[in-house]
Amino acid sequence: MKRILLIALFISTASFAQKSINNYKYIIVPSKFDFVKEKDKYQTSSLTKFLFNKYGFTVFLDDEELPAEVADNRCLALTGTVKDESGMFTTKSVIELTDCYNKVVFTSKEGRSKEKEYKKAYQEAIRDAFKSIEALKYTYVPLQEDVVTKEVPALALVPTVVESKVAEVVEKPANAKEQLFAQPIPNGFQLVNMKPEVVFQVLKTNVKDVFVIKDKNGILYKNGNSWFAEYYTNDGKVIEEYQVKF
Repeated sequence: MKRILLIALFISTASFAQKSINNYKYIIVPSKFDFVKEKDKYQTSSLTKFLFNKYGFTVFLDDEELPAEVADNRCLALTGTVKDESGMFTTKSVIELTDCYNKVVFTSKEGRSKEKEYKKAYQEAIRDAFKSIEALKYTYVPLQEDVVTKEVPALALVPTVVESKVAEVVEKPANAKEQLFAQPIPNGFQLVNMKPEVVFQVLKTNVKDVFVIKDKNGILYKNGNSWFAEYYTNDGKVIEEYQVKF
C-alpha cells in the first residue's frame, strides 16, 4: 500500500510540474493563420512546419491525421502559431507556442522583412523569427511522470486509501455518453443538457477540436466520435465522455 501511495503522490505532484519546451513531443501548426484569408496562403503554414521540423520538432498541420497518442492526449503537443505584427513599411512576424490550455509557453523575437511582395516578405520575416527557435536547440525529453505511467499503468489508476496527508490520484469512469448541445457564446460555447442546464462553458483554442473548460483546470477534446472532458477536482483527475452536437 505504501508503494502505491508513493507512486500516486509522485504522479499527482509531477502532473502540475512546470514543463519546458523539451518536454513536449509534438508541434501542431494551423493550416491557416489569422492574418491570411486562405489555407497556407503564401506558404506560411507549410514553411512554418518545415522550419519546426528543421530544428528537431515532430510537426503536423492541424488538418493532417495525428498520431493516436496525440488524439488521446493533446497535452503532448504545443500549437505553433505565427503572429503578424506588421507596420506600414515593415513585415513583422512572431512565433508563439501555446499549450493545450491555450497558455503561451514561448514567444520568439520579432522577425522582420522590408520586402514589398507579400510572399517574400512573410517568408523572410518568419525565417528571421525562427532564429529564436533554432537557439532553443530542442531535444525531446519525456517527463518522468510519463515514464512512470508507462511502467506501472495499473498502479497509476488504482484507487488509493487516504493515509495521513498523502495525496491520491482518482480517475473516475466516463459518463454513458450524455448528449450535450453547443450554444455560441463569446470566444466559445456553452454546453447544455436535456434538462436544460449548462454543464460546461468552453473556450476556443488554436487547435482543432480542443477547447479550454472555463473555470476548471481542464480541456474538452474530440477522440473518434466522442468528446471527452478532462479536468482536475479535489478528488483527482476526472474524465467524462459526451456526445456533443455543435
